[in-house]
Order: sequence, then C-alpha cells, then structure tokens
Amino acid sequence: MGVFFQSIQGVLVILVMIAIGYILASRQWFTEKSGQIIARIVTQIALPMYMIHTITSDFTVDKLRQLLPDIKFPIISMIILFAISIAVSRILQIRKNRRGLFQSMFFNSNTVFVGLPINMALFGTESLPYVLVYYMVNTTFFWTLGTYLIQRDGEGEWRFDWISTLRKVFSPPLLGFVVGVLLVLFDIQLPTFVVSDLQYIGDLTVPLSMFFIGIAVHHAGLKNLTFNQYSLGILGGRFILAPIIMFLLLWKTDMPHLMKQVFILQAAMPVMTNAPVVASLYGADADYAAAMVTESTILSLIMVPILMTLIQQI
Repeated sequence: MGVFFQSIQGVLVILVMIAIGYILASRQWFTEKSGQIIARIVTQIALPMYMIHTITSDFTVDKLRQLLPDIKFPIISMIILFAISIAVSRILQIRKNRRGLFQSMFFNSNTVFVGLPINMALFGTESLPYVLVYYMVNTTFFWTLGTYLIQRDGEGEWRFDWISTLRKVFSPPLLGFVVGVLLVLFDIQLPTFVVSDLQYIGDLTVPLSMFFIGIAVHHAGLKNLTFNQYSLGILGGRFILAPIIMFLLLWKTDMPHLMKQVFILQAAMPVMTNAPVVASLYGADADYAAAMVTESTILSLIMVPILMTLIQQI
C-alpha cells in the first residue's frame, strides 16, 4: 500500500497543476490561443533546453552505450499494438473515416505533456534517460505511420512528404536530445551561465505542460465526454493492452528496474495531444481526437497509481 499512496501523491502533484490551469482557463486568464502558445513554448524552447541540461549533467558515454540498445522494446511493443489496433477497429466496427485515427491513437502515447511530468514526479530526474528513449520511438512512429493513418481518413488524397515528415520527427525536443548526446560524446563543457539558463528555462517544462493540459480539458468541456465503442476501444488499448504488452516484453530481461517501470508507464500514457491537430489539418475527425485526448488524460490520473502498484511486482 505504501507504493500505492506514494503514487497517488505523485499524481496529486500533477493534478494540482492541471487544476490550476483548468481554473485559470475557466476565469479567462487563459484562452484556447494561450494553450497553443504554451504548447509551443514547451515543445520548442523549454523541453529542448531541459533535455540538453539533463543529459549533459547526468549522462556519461558508458550510460549512453548501455541505454540505446534497449530502444528495441518500445519499437516492438508499438508494432504489436498497431497490429492489434487493426483487428480491434474491425471488431468494434469503427467506421472507415475514423479507422486510421482510431489506430493511431491506439498505439501512440503522450510521452511529453503527461508522460514526462508523471515520471519526474514519481521517479525524479533518474527516469529522464528512459523517458527520452521511449519518446524517440514514439514521436517517430506518430509522425510517420500515425500521421499516414490519420491522413488516410481525411477528405483529400493522401500524399507522403518526406521533408515535412523528417521535420516533424526531428522536432526541437529530439534535436535537444541529440545535441545533449553529442556534447557528452565529445566531452564538451558548456559555460556556467549557459548551463544556468538551460536549467532555469528547462524547469518550465513540467508546470507549463500541466497548465496546457488543464486549459485543453477546460476547452474540451467535461460535459461533452461520452463513452462508447469509439472511446472504450482506445482506452482499453492505452491503459490495458499497451502496459501488458510492454510488461511481457520486459518481464525476463535484465534491464534496470527503473527502466522497466518507466517503459511500462510510458506505454500506458494517454492519447497524443498532436492527434487533434493532425486530424484537423487533413480533414479527419478532429473533435473525436480531442475528446479522446481529454478522456484518456483524465483517466490516466486514476490508472497511474494502480499501474505503479502492479509494476512493483516485476
């Protein structure tokens, strides 16, 4: 029970910040446009700096060599989840103009706006390297296979653009990770004032991410949330199948215990916040995607303490 209550306290840290964002949005301090600005600050400025600072502070060349080979586990789990999503979408009779979006949300998780703060609250900075490994795989899958599936649902003819896709995959957070790794590999020491700036601005990542979620929940409207085969299938994939598959993949491995915990939690995070944006861009059902982001985010705050209690048995 100690683990359960510790997990609840970690989630409460996150929940309080989400509640503040929600309340401020309800009082018109934050508008929907404010949420978009906050999201850009997090993804394009704060998070890349956070990654550079953390990697250069906590990583060594030996740690990098030990870490990167385990990237295969998120890859395998997402491939399995994608295959399952095809079958589930047909079993639940998801209509064709939602099927690709359903599949994309089924196997991709929110590793930044929810996954990163939750892991930091529960495990501290030691979890960040493992969060980043999962993030690399997740963002690559979303901006390639996931985006293709959403585009296929849209009204226009689908066209794959390599340049646009690579630009999305090599996003500022991933580039921040790469820069941090290169600084470690070449043993480059940054000036003290640069390190301080990276730390101060990087520390904005977690609270701003939670404010963003609170704003998004407010504008989605709690009264508009409904549970049907379209939503229950996604929630089952995110919070039941995804962590089970990752657990089975890691069960007999000798990787660090903390890495197993982070990978399982990351697999069970809610729907990607980018899903409604991409759906809107390509004429897919953006309202459905927005509702799933909200429902899965709220439910994740309930599921995390339960998952934390279970994965202690690994």
